[in-house]
Amino acid sequence: MIGLRARAKLTWYLEITGLREDGLHDLRSEMLTIDLADTLVVDETADYVRVFNPFTALVPEDGANIVARALRLVERTAGVTIEKSIPVGGGLGGGSADAAAILRWAGGVSAEQALTLGGDVPFCQLGGRALVEGAGERLTALAFEVRPLTLIQPGFGVDTADCYRAYDELRAGGWIPTGRNHLEVPACTVEPRLRATIEWLRSELGPGVQLAGSGSTLFVEGLVEGRAAGEPRHWDVQGPEGTLRFHETTTTPAEA
Repeated sequence: MIGLRARAKLTWYLEITGLREDGLHDLRSEMLTIDLADTLVVDETADYVRVFNPFTALVPEDGANIVARALRLVERTAGVTIEKSIPVGGGLGGGSADAAAILRWAGGVSAEQALTLGGDVPFCQLGGRALVEGAGERLTALAFEVRPLTLIQPGFGVDTADCYRAYDELRAGGWIPTGRNHLEVPACTVEPRLRATIEWLRSELGPGVQLAGSGSTLFVEGLVEGRAAGEPRHWDVQGPEGTLRFHETTTTPAEA
């Protein structure tokens, strides 16, 4: 048995610069890995994918699972047990991180090959901190910086594909994206509860509350004031649309 750590990715900022002929979006983004991870246990003598998932969204355990697709990409067979800690539908690249862990275990593939599994997989395979461009396959490694963060996780997710469809529809209607994350307005269009949550958090914590990728996870740079020393790094707050889980974390360097 081999244990693998699949670290979540955080999208620090996200600009959409165009639409490609293949239907994918051109991006310019800074991404970082953080100290929140799924755990994968690989049995090289078996052939299965099992998921222990504490979240409400279902993760497939058949050939459609991104880990099964990653195994096919590297032409390997293994039994893989995934213990999920990264929220599903939270914009933290949990599935991409799991696939990237398999790619690294198998010796790695090119960014272009990793892109066939998903736009976040090339960065998740690299890890650390990077400028991400194109559809996710153009990576420029950046110097690692320690950045304490507080994640804020609603009890609902946002489907990434729906978010990009909403982006295209809004752009077709004349809307022009602005701000640090060009997907914030589309994500709030897909999931109105997210808009109410962001507005409430910004009224409570200030304008520094940001959406991570397509959401639904939000984050604040630094640690939230008011929590006494020694209290748990995870705590719940009742928001306007249900319970919000606060989680202190930090950025992490690329895997050695």
